[in-house]
Amino acid sequence: MTKIVVLGAGIAGHTAAAHLRRKLSKEHEVLVVSPNRNYQWVPSNIWVGIGRMKSKEVIFPLEPLYKRKGIGYKQAKAVSFHPEGDATENKSFILVEGVYGESLGKQEKVTYDYLINATGPKLAFDLTEGLLPATNKVYSVCTYDHAEHASDALHKLINQLKKSDKKSKILIGTGHGKATCQGAAFEYILNVEKELQKFGVRDKAEITWISNEYELGDFGMDGMLMEYNGFNMKSKDMIEMIFEDRGIKWILGAAVQKVEDGNVHYENLEGEFKTETFDFAMLIPAFSGHGFQAYDKTGQNITEKLFKGFMVVDADYTSKPYEEWSVQDWPETYQNPSYKNIFAPGIAFAPPHSISKPRKSKNGTEIFPSPPRTGMPSGITAKLVADNIIDSIKLGKESLHHKGSLGNMGAACIASAGYGLTQGSGVSITTYPIVPDYKKYGETGGRDIKKTFGDIGLAGHWVKLSLHYAFLYKAKMKPFWWLIPE
Repeated sequence: MTKIVVLGAGIAGHTAAAHLRRKLSKEHEVLVVSPNRNYQWVPSNIWVGIGRMKSKEVIFPLEPLYKRKGIGYKQAKAVSFHPEGDATENKSFILVEGVYGESLGKQEKVTYDYLINATGPKLAFDLTEGLLPATNKVYSVCTYDHAEHASDALHKLINQLKKSDKKSKILIGTGHGKATCQGAAFEYILNVEKELQKFGVRDKAEITWISNEYELGDFGMDGMLMEYNGFNMKSKDMIEMIFEDRGIKWILGAAVQKVEDGNVHYENLEGEFKTETFDFAMLIPAFSGHGFQAYDKTGQNITEKLFKGFMVVDADYTSKPYEEWSVQDWPETYQNPSYKNIFAPGIAFAPPHSISKPRKSKNGTEIFPSPPRTGMPSGITAKLVADNIIDSIKLGKESLHHKGSLGNMGAACIASAGYGLTQGSGVSITTYPIVPDYKKYGETGGRDIKKTFGDIGLAGHWVKLSLHYAFLYKAKMKPFWWLIPE
């Protein structure tokens, strides 16, 4: 019997556990350890954040599903990694601590034959002073409960605007000099703008985008050249066109350093320190690793073998100039090089470098997006990790036949630009590869122009809404769920 432990029940962890259970016989154990009680379809938090969906529409409880499907489940958080065991336990194990019910605060050793670390990021609100959600008039849509708070505050502001002629200021974007997930903020600002239109108060609100991007449309991917309506267009020009059409202002190259009640203090690339006022703000925090520690059999700290903030995998982490970075630096199997039975798909792996060009302010402050790792690559990498483990178990020896680098993987993204069956809109973008290959596609910004394109319109909203239901169906492991691609 082989025991596979999956840490985390987000897109990557849940996907890996589902494929493992479907393809392995019942003699093998699949155990999910996660502090979260519910699965959440994170992309739809945007609609929760404007009040167009309730949180119950984007979540479902994990334990009943796992029980039906024969997947073990512990509602606990990882405390430390022990890939060699310790003085009293010969097997590899994770020290975990219960977070709910009778297990609250209790620690135990969870042994494994294979470990999939899919813990994702820590939402590092603490790295920006005053950024804690629902304080200082600033909010988040990173989780469904954060999104509910944002919706309540947004509609409170809308109701105030209806009753007076007072102007308001809305600020949406990134809340740290190296924050990622610009795409989620981009969706939210367009949806908020649309809601103000629907409620007849758009003329009473000034909306501003604030971001650590050097140019609009960077999205942590160094921007892209795409095909749009038969023409080649830079993502910078496309997003600028959308913002100008909707009357949205923008502040770029901004590292938010502190948030006070209705005030954001930031530094720009020129080294200037500025302040922007607001009545409502939604700022994406920095993402970080969870600060896990790792120990060998004798109790010596070996954290550097497993973590560089996020988990070390088969990437090239050699420090080298930006000009020497390449797609070959990126991992293909997401296997830890020191401990071959540990893998880290999704957001849990440490990227070898940023995708966007690194930049510093004149004061030396780093101001550029960290690499984005969205739902589609998370699902794809989780499945390939699961398939490699399955093959290894069935063959009785290591098999890493399944590979997938962000340097040869494409991604499709539909950014909601407003909710509504007849009045909704979506910005549809596909890009290939995710990490630009400037040697292979030197004339088109590192991407294959035939596979990198964008569009805007109602059809995008319909597709995104359809994906909401399709991926929740898939996540609930309903009949033939595996036919829906990652």
